[in-house]
Amino acid sequence: MLGLINQERTNQGLAPYSLQAPLQAAARLHSTDMACNDFLSHTGSDGSTVRDRIERQGYSWSWAGENIFATGDTSSNAPQRAFTWWMNSAPHRANLLSPNYTDIGLGYAYSADSSYGGYFTAVFARP
Repeated sequence: MLGLINQERTNQGLAPYSLQAPLQAAARLHSTDMACNDFLSHTGSDGSTVRDRIERQGYSWSWAGENIFATGDTSSNAPQRAFTWWMNSAPHRANLLSPNYTDIGLGYAYSADSSYGGYFTAVFARP
C-alpha cells in the first residue's frame, strides 16, 4: 500500500510519505477496533478521533487526517482495491495527495465475524 501511495505522490510531483511508528500503531489499532466491534467509522468505538488516537501514540501533530476502507476481499488485491477506491473519491484522494501531510501510518485488520471482513486505515499527519 505504501508503495502505491508514494508512487502516486511522486507522479504528482509530491514528496513521498515517511512511515512513522506512532501513526502505524494508531492506524492498526483503529482497523482492529473496527474489525472487532463490527463498524466502519472515523470515530472509534470509544468516541476517539484520529487526532486522539495519534496523540495517544505520542505523536504531536499540526495536521492530521485519515482514510478508511472496508472490504470482504482477502486476496493480495485488497490493498490495490482500497487505494483505487480512495483515488476515485475526491476527499480521500485529497488526503493521499495533500502537501500538508508528511508522515503516514497504515493499518489492516480482519475479522470473519464482522460485516465487511477486512478494514484498512491510513493515518496522515505532519508534526
